Amino acid sequence: MKKSLIILLAISLFSCKESKEDNSQKQEIQEQSLFVIKNVNIIPMTVDNTIVENATVVIDNKKIVAINGSIPAGAKVIDGKDKWLIPGLMDMHVHTNADLNFRKNAPTQGATFFMDTQDVMTTYITNGVTTILELDGRAEHFGQRNEIAKGKVIGPRMAIAPVINGGDQNNGGRIVNTVSDARQAVRSIKAEGYNFVKVYSRLNIESFEAIIDEAQKQGLKVVGHIPDAFKGQTEKAFIPNFGLVAHAEEFSKQIRNQAKTKKDAQYFAQLAKRNETWLIPNLIAIVKIRDQVQSLDSIRLMETLKYVHPLLQDKWLTSNNYNKHSSPEFINYLDSLITFHKEVVVAFKDAGVPMVAGTDAGVSGVVAGFSLHDELELLVDAGLTNEETLISATRLPAEWLGIETKVGTVEIGKYADLILLDSNPLEDIKNTRSINGVFVNGTWLNKKKIESLLMKLEQQNESDKDKYEWAKRREF
Repeated sequence: MKKSLIILLAISLFSCKESKEDNSQKQEIQEQSLFVIKNVNIIPMTVDNTIVENATVVIDNKKIVAINGSIPAGAKVIDGKDKWLIPGLMDMHVHTNADLNFRKNAPTQGATFFMDTQDVMTTYITNGVTTILELDGRAEHFGQRNEIAKGKVIGPRMAIAPVINGGDQNNGGRIVNTVSDARQAVRSIKAEGYNFVKVYSRLNIESFEAIIDEAQKQGLKVVGHIPDAFKGQTEKAFIPNFGLVAHAEEFSKQIRNQAKTKKDAQYFAQLAKRNETWLIPNLIAIVKIRDQVQSLDSIRLMETLKYVHPLLQDKWLTSNNYNKHSSPEFINYLDSLITFHKEVVVAFKDAGVPMVAGTDAGVSGVVAGFSLHDELELLVDAGLTNEETLISATRLPAEWLGIETKVGTVEIGKYADLILLDSNPLEDIKNTRSINGVFVNGTWLNKKKIESLLMKLEQQNESDKDKYEWAKRREF
């Protein structure tokens, strides 16, 4: 008995020590609030976007308080010589892992599978993604956002949109099939504290129109899919307050049994332009889907797979629905989408329709944080300039979300959501990956800390690898 007590005491003391070490690390990061970045080149991402060379940026209490002002006493000085400062990046289409229940619901049943929120957010912040739009929102995401707000977790700003869908209960989201139910769903979403609504593919036309109308009355913005019910009459979906289309794929799905042409892309761009509807091109998702349809080696050999939770690693490799439906015809179809989506980007650019970067992070093969850099490269490949691409991931998302007075540009008075880069991204968009350090709401993560956070996540996932099998998820 005494031996058992001694062992338990030792374990308890070790756990306390580990917890104190974790807390002290967070406290060490968060205690310092006064920073100066010296001799840095600022790419402000304002409308004129005039580069400020060899600038001094003062950050105090999470905000940029001076540019080229005096250096205050007691500030932590960061060397910005030959480096480039840009606003934090924003991913406008993510599916963030959170606690959930894999078992049948019961009166007192809580979640059965738990995600560590810091682990979930680490790949965002270490990649300079400081704002995300969650497009399958639920209560657990509010919990994550609150952990970040309390300072328990270092993570991005979170905008959250729940899904309203149609059809039967197996389709996912809040199911509505009548106008009255559609309006009530929007009123409930407003009452629950959401600022956005996501519309989905199985909605009938009347419910879709009612959702968008009621959302406007409730002061909610609408993002999402063009429902399948609009095939052959796409123009009818573009009604006031349908503010943002979630994928370029939504347009390609509207074309029935025919080749997709440049003229089609231009037509869709004009519909969006007239209705003031923005677009998330979301190119990376289809590229990743195409790769895994062809071979699961595209998942297995991913350098970033080690940062994905072991349960999801196993799901992507053993229960991959895309790969299960692999065929030459499916691969050819996906290739045609990839080609057409580039046409869509060009057409929307030429029409002057604003586009914002998003990735569908969380879909198999699309790793949160890392995928946004992939998306930026694809946007440039599709025809955007480096500057236009950076705008799509900084200033424009802030504008659409309604937080442009807080973030999105490097200006006095804005919160310090910033990335310090070793190389100029205006010269090569791949330079967004050359991260020297990141400010997340005024919290500074230097290169060493970024590497430490990623290493810890990798080691945790590796140690847990044998604990999780997707086929046994009901046991969790």
